[in-house]
Amino acid sequence: MAELFLGLGTNLGDKKNNLITAIHKIEEQVGVVVARSALFYSEPWGFQSLHSFINQVICVETSFSPYQILETTQQIERDMGRLDKSVGGVYHDRIIDIDLLAYDSLIISTPQLTLPHPGLYNRPFFSVPYRECLKIMGKSI
Repeated sequence: MAELFLGLGTNLGDKKNNLITAIHKIEEQVGVVVARSALFYSEPWGFQSLHSFINQVICVETSFSPYQILETTQQIERDMGRLDKSVGGVYHDRIIDIDLLAYDSLIISTPQLTLPHPGLYNRPFFSVPYRECLKIMGKSI
């Protein structure tokens, strides 16, 4: 089983419920959630919006490949009502955003996927909850 870290974010609708729903779907379709950070509140990053974010990082044990997980998490986003993906540095409000942050010690750099996520260590809404998840699991960076 691989150790997968996912970053979740939401700034529309019932934000806490959006995270709960996403985690439930991830557990059904990706693997067992073995750790989760506390909720992290943040302002929009990379765009202007009146809607603040709630973020969370979870660790999932999975047997799926990173590309299978990417496909699955993008489908979960669509199923939950996300219409626009952030492409080319253009960001939007969103019901749910699921980012693959790290997958074991795997390094990937393709047009479809970069692991670890390029913002993992320099975006507080990823880095702070990620470190918290590691601490929960008795690990460090």
